[in-house]
Amino acid sequence: MQSFLFSLFFGAYIFTIMGNGTIVCAVTLDKRLHTPMYILLGNFAFLEIWYISSTVPSMLVNFLSERKTVSFVGCLLQFYFFTSLGTTEAYFLCIMAYDRYLAICRPLHYPTIMTQQLCYILMSLCWVFGFLSYSVSTVQLCQLPFCGPNIIDHFVCDMDPLMALSCAPAPITEIIFYILSSVIIILTLLYIFGSYTLLLIAVLKVPSAAGRRKAFSTCGSHLTVVCLFFGALLVMYVSPTADNPATIQKITTLFYSVVTPFLNPLIYSLRNKEMKAALKKVLRLE
Repeated sequence: MQSFLFSLFFGAYIFTIMGNGTIVCAVTLDKRLHTPMYILLGNFAFLEIWYISSTVPSMLVNFLSERKTVSFVGCLLQFYFFTSLGTTEAYFLCIMAYDRYLAICRPLHYPTIMTQQLCYILMSLCWVFGFLSYSVSTVQLCQLPFCGPNIIDHFVCDMDPLMALSCAPAPITEIIFYILSSVIIILTLLYIFGSYTLLLIAVLKVPSAAGRRKAFSTCGSHLTVVCLFFGALLVMYVSPTADNPATIQKITTLFYSVVTPFLNPLIYSLRNKEMKAALKKVLRLE
């Protein structure tokens, strides 16, 4: 079974790296894609490469290793990068929704508002705030006493499995983490769906069916990724998970940490003519 799982996740990991890497190359090399929408998409694909790399390589090593060990520092570093990159992804989905809102609801002002300079500022803020969000929780975890069982019943060092190993109860650490997670997830999700509500109202006012289809096609990919990513996050970090079996928690984590990055290249490339044309051009160059 471990050999089968190694082959499965190794294939998914390689496809994710190649797929998202190809999107990054396409956006970088094709000057027609040097617009805020595709710059955001290229940076999002770059983020997905790092996000899946925070969990899957260590999982693959464990499939082949008999000891399956992780150091204390390595575990905390994985927790920090896993949560920080996931938070950065949530922020990115917000500014991508903002970009689509401007493009469809305020098309005449879009070139003057969403400039490349503003685009790069927003992306930088996503990375900075993404990596600051869980720094306090990581420091709190470092200070917990771990003197009892040291077996993590998970494939990633996340809050629940780490708290289960702590020798002393730390309700404040858990409360801060889950309040912060809930606030980030709910606020970003409300902002995204608020943007899409206004966008939907604007699209329905378009007189021609062809115009409505074109507007929906530019947003369908982004909305699909939002539903996949946030759906699993809501189950894991907003709804009560303490009573859920460990298997359910692992499957849920697997969904937003591996499945979403895996599907990202397929969703964005198959539903976008400009991206498909750029990908064909890049692949021919290679």
